[in-house]
Amino acid sequence: MSTAAGSVGYRSVRLGSTEPAAVAFLKQLDPLIVLLSLFACEFAYGEPLTPPAGVYATLAFIVIGQLFDRLDIRGSGNSVSEFSQTYGSVVLRWAAVVAVCLFAAFAFKITGGLSRELALTWFFATPLLLCAAQALRARAHWSAAHGASAPRHIIIGVNDVGFELARRLPGNGFLGYFDFRSVDRLPAVEPNKFAGHCKDVADYVRSHGINVVYIALPLCNVPRMSDLMTALRDTTASIYFVPDAFAFDLIQGRLVEINGMPALSVCDTPFHGMDAVLKRSVDLVAAGIGLLLASPLMVLIAVGVKLTSKGPILLRQRRYGLNGEEIVVYKFRSTTTTEDGPVITQSTQHDPRVTALGRLIRRTSLDVLPQLFNVIQGQMSMVGPRPHAVAHNELYRKLISGYMIRHKVRPGITGLAQVNGMRGETEVLEKMAERVRYDLEYLQHWSPWLDLKIIARTFTLIVSHKNTVY
Repeated sequence: MSTAAGSVGYRSVRLGSTEPAAVAFLKQLDPLIVLLSLFACEFAYGEPLTPPAGVYATLAFIVIGQLFDRLDIRGSGNSVSEFSQTYGSVVLRWAAVVAVCLFAAFAFKITGGLSRELALTWFFATPLLLCAAQALRARAHWSAAHGASAPRHIIIGVNDVGFELARRLPGNGFLGYFDFRSVDRLPAVEPNKFAGHCKDVADYVRSHGINVVYIALPLCNVPRMSDLMTALRDTTASIYFVPDAFAFDLIQGRLVEINGMPALSVCDTPFHGMDAVLKRSVDLVAAGIGLLLASPLMVLIAVGVKLTSKGPILLRQRRYGLNGEEIVVYKFRSTTTTEDGPVITQSTQHDPRVTALGRLIRRTSLDVLPQLFNVIQGQMSMVGPRPHAVAHNELYRKLISGYMIRHKVRPGITGLAQVNGMRGETEVLEKMAERVRYDLEYLQHWSPWLDLKIIARTFTLIVSHKNTVY
């Protein structure tokens, strides 16, 4: 590779933001609000600042800076729906901060550092202050996009990407489209929204005081694009390329930086950085609580399985886990067979292999309780795509496009597909394809709130005896 000055070897790109300065400043206030809220509570209760309180404050300051960094509400801050959405997200993230603080308090034996009244006041008052800050930030964002100093922008490229970009741009500063093609060769566009040919774009930018130029064109015609960039460099407008990333079926699409080089993530796991820490923390806490509460029931089921049929209490079955690596998952045995070979026959309704006790624990999903140990071991998660038998994986990965993408996350005890009725036998290919569709939708839209909704929905279905398996 050439290392001459100006070559790729001497260049780097940083991932940045286009948000207004006021919004960026308000984003940094969240950790400070947490500290001030704690100090205000201590002042109100007349308690001195103690070392344990300093530990709480430090932990909250660090964790909230990570969890609240991507909370992005761009509305006007006036509607009830926007407020409820913001408040729900704030409360969820603050609950995670509180959980970390409580865990640290028990781990380091500093639970007496704050009075109970002070701690409860701090825990319940802080999300109100954080929500007020988020509403103020949303209002600042709206004002920056609609105020007198709002930026004026144009889009080069009359295509689907350009249309969608125009729809998403805030404010009233969009002045029109430019393109290399003549107007009679363009797709349907409002006449007053077509501003002209690209050969005239630089003059238009100068004469109309354009602040931002978005280029939504394919980068295949290098000479033409080079001429366009040369012309625009004789203006003061900011210039952004908007690639057609949506031409791909994105799984956790995001822009990343690889040591100064930009890259577009087309297919990735949602669990990087603090998201991975949050997911694993929730798994450990939930699985630990689950084992404590369910251990008496698990003992009774184990005794029942042993007394009602011949064979082992637990089934140890090979599955594909994170990144397609083979793992062994546990289940209470519910059938008279222990298949785990190259050919596995799925259970069906009235299957004679299912025992009487097995039918009960399968209908109530109690047969998967031993998988709480898989969660503790780090092989599974509380929520994720359900693990399929290795034999089924090898079959369906050849028949369903994107099937193996579901292994970008740990398999789960429950999942989005299961709470939407995709459980039990998949006697036709379409049923498995639909299950995989839900699994990929989970990867695309994961959030801690989605996990909580799936867990709550799972309990509801179990109690109501809906969505049962054979």
